[in-house]
Amino acid sequence: MARYTESQCRLCRREGEKLYLKGDRCYSDKCSFTKRSYAPGQHGAAAARKKRTEYGLQLREKEKVRRIYGVLEKQFRLYYKEAVRQGGVTGENLLVLLESRLDNTVYRAGLANSRNEARQLILHGHFTVNGRKVNIPSFLVKKGDIIAVAAKSKKSPKLQAIAELAAVKSVPQWLSLDKDGLAVTVADKPKREDIDIPIEEHLIVEGYSR
Repeated sequence: MARYTESQCRLCRREGEKLYLKGDRCYSDKCSFTKRSYAPGQHGAAAARKKRTEYGLQLREKEKVRRIYGVLEKQFRLYYKEAVRQGGVTGENLLVLLESRLDNTVYRAGLANSRNEARQLILHGHFTVNGRKVNIPSFLVKKGDIIAVAAKSKKSPKLQAIAELAAVKSVPQWLSLDKDGLAVTVADKPKREDIDIPIEEHLIVEGYSR
């Protein structure tokens, strides 16, 4: 599958805000966005001063959400179609689907420093769901699922370091973390109020409805 391989800090600069794609580094003085918050490229600073059109706002909001969750355009469109099919508030359905991805769940539980790192750990087979190894980052978790670090991976220095950080991190209410057993239970379906990322999902829906 195609994947963005350039500097992730460029994505934050393109959207004009921190997307926290590098985890803890984004909260430190090493964050590149704090030094250059304008869009990348020769005319990036000038472009930031231009007034965006309605379509431009809708496009940028969609691209921002895609980049936060690490989803390609084709897959994002499939999530949108499923959100429409479910009925109710389409924008909220879309965000709940994205939050329910396995890579996001691992990240939100504190078992990875970023969604990108969670994706890599899952691809390398470091996690199980209900006792079975799952190496698909887009796997959608549901209420009652138990995501755990695989037994053979618990001795990994990298996972041990992450576990130490997880012990002091808070998790959203829809997850229940067993910090000693390195396992997280999906206690409930994520709700819109559980998503603390500044997202205007109505712009995405308006963009797709054009």
